Amino acid sequence: MEYIKNFAPSWFASIMGTGILAISCKLFSNFAGFLLPFSHFLFWLNISLCFVFLIFWIARWFLFFENAKNDLFHPVISSFYPTIAVAFLVIAGGFIIILHNLKLAEIFWVIGTVLMIFFAFLVPYIMFTHENIQISHINPGWYIPPVGLIVIPIAGAFFEPINSGIYKEIIIIINFLGYGAGFFLYIALLAIIIYRLILHSPLPQNLAPTLWINLGPIGAGNIALINIVSKSSFISIKEPFFIFALVFWGFGLWWLVMAIIMTLRYIKKRELNYSMSWWAFIFPLGAYVASTHLIAKIFNFETINILGFGIFWLLFFIWIMTLVFTLKNIKQIFKG
Repeated sequence: MEYIKNFAPSWFASIMGTGILAISCKLFSNFAGFLLPFSHFLFWLNISLCFVFLIFWIARWFLFFENAKNDLFHPVISSFYPTIAVAFLVIAGGFIIILHNLKLAEIFWVIGTVLMIFFAFLVPYIMFTHENIQISHINPGWYIPPVGLIVIPIAGAFFEPINSGIYKEIIIIINFLGYGAGFFLYIALLAIIIYRLILHSPLPQNLAPTLWINLGPIGAGNIALINIVSKSSFISIKEPFFIFALVFWGFGLWWLVMAIIMTLRYIKKRELNYSMSWWAFIFPLGAYVASTHLIAKIFNFETINILGFGIFWLLFFIWIMTLVFTLKNIKQIFKG
């Protein structure tokens, strides 16, 4: 029962990370053929784990309600609750990119979207009305709700052209709600978090990997923008949006290097001991890798594609390291 009691909402970050790695393997399989079957293996493994985690997540609310509720109202942990919604949205993307199955993708997308919109209002409401939030609580994990909103149109854009009538209009509204709200919430939080990084003590070691989360809204934001613009028939002039995506991608490249430098600082000071927050490395970096491939494809920049393939191997290495350490420490993790 302690596995259920101590099941942290952040476990779904591993589904997000493994899901985006599977998609990235598919995108770069033209560089290395073995990545194609591996992407299918990761995809089905990820779905299996997602349903196992879902059982634990639901059971915790019924059997250990106070523990689940305390996490929801915690100024740091609450931001990880939307990871369950993002996990479903990432799986929807996998059904599209890896299996080309729009029907199953739409089911996962609808579930993930409903959950994400629910948490997109609930988590900020809790934060806005919380009376004990201090500057030390500010961390890049706060990006997760905006990232989740931005991820909605990544798969959602594919459903607009194949539907009609009111349902099509609802999809369009939801896609632009996700991108619009997520993007501007990200911009607001970016200023707050940089303020904290400059004027407060460095992030504690267990939150150090969250520095990489900034790559999430950048990478996912570019993919979402490109997908919306590409799939929307009412947007006739597309090039300015693509140029903005390239500019946004450039900011991401700066942040990637900065995140690496900051992480090396923690390693040098021997302050990067394993914790579940290591999964914060994976999805943001994977989103940036996938967006790099998409940017290269749109502008036909082979140099950017090769760079993306190089970053892909960094993603692959960190995912393996995180998986190994997670399995090695799993008993300790569930001891709470």
